[in-house]
Amino acid sequence: MKYMRLKNFMVLIPFILIFAAVLLIPFIMMVISSFFQDGTGTFSFYNFHLIFSQRFYSVAITNSINLSLFSSIIGSILGLFVTYAITKLTQNTQNRLLLILNATSNFAGVPLAFAFIILLGNSGFITLMLKYVHVQFNLYTWVGLVLVYVYFQLPLAIMLFYPVFNGIDQRWREAAYLLGASSFRYWVKIVIPYLIPSFFGTLTILFANAMGAYATAYALTGGSFNLLSTRIGALTSGDINTMPNLGSAMALVLALTMIIALFINQLVLKKLRRDIG
Repeated sequence: MKYMRLKNFMVLIPFILIFAAVLLIPFIMMVISSFFQDGTGTFSFYNFHLIFSQRFYSVAITNSINLSLFSSIIGSILGLFVTYAITKLTQNTQNRLLLILNATSNFAGVPLAFAFIILLGNSGFITLMLKYVHVQFNLYTWVGLVLVYVYFQLPLAIMLFYPVFNGIDQRWREAAYLLGASSFRYWVKIVIPYLIPSFFGTLTILFANAMGAYATAYALTGGSFNLLSTRIGALTSGDINTMPNLGSAMALVLALTMIIALFINQLVLKKLRRDIG
């Protein structure tokens, strides 16, 4: 028995080393660095005081949360309807669409921003067509960013919702109809309560995905739109002035924001399961 446990532990050693080298050690170094003031090397809470006292940095946090929340809500709602529509197609068509969605979910960053600039930029193909019907659209605004974020959020939402919709047993509908329930009552009393926990779980994943997005927003706006991720990038690898310790503090704020979102999600899901049960 001891030999088997030792053997199983030996198998896990490469994973533990990779986890420590890629995630654990950088995170510990980031936390330590965030408590030291740039240029002085003294331990203090100066970086966190600067983040929450200066409007420039606090607005970046607010913008990131709002952008992530809006794009996640829109992506989750659209994902529900699109996934339901996909499950009504033939199995071969579903398989083909899932392959396309899997590829689309990985189409983000600089290539995605470049594609939207070609289509909806100031001289984009669709933008020029809209001018003929006197419709003005600016990609480099809040609405444009939400549109781009929803684009790469939606395929991920569909991929997460697809197994959930496949888990709906058709016998539930038959049993509901035999008991005299209408189609509306079947959806309200059975399907929607079944989907709600998955909806909030997907919403949290999309929120974390949007909060950590950097390349898409930076390539699209050039860092002119004040976001938490772009501010971290500018502080750690800026062309003019780098402040890596302040960047570490902002990265820690980003991590804490995601942890709080996950914690709230768990509380909501726990309450929902208790109420539904």
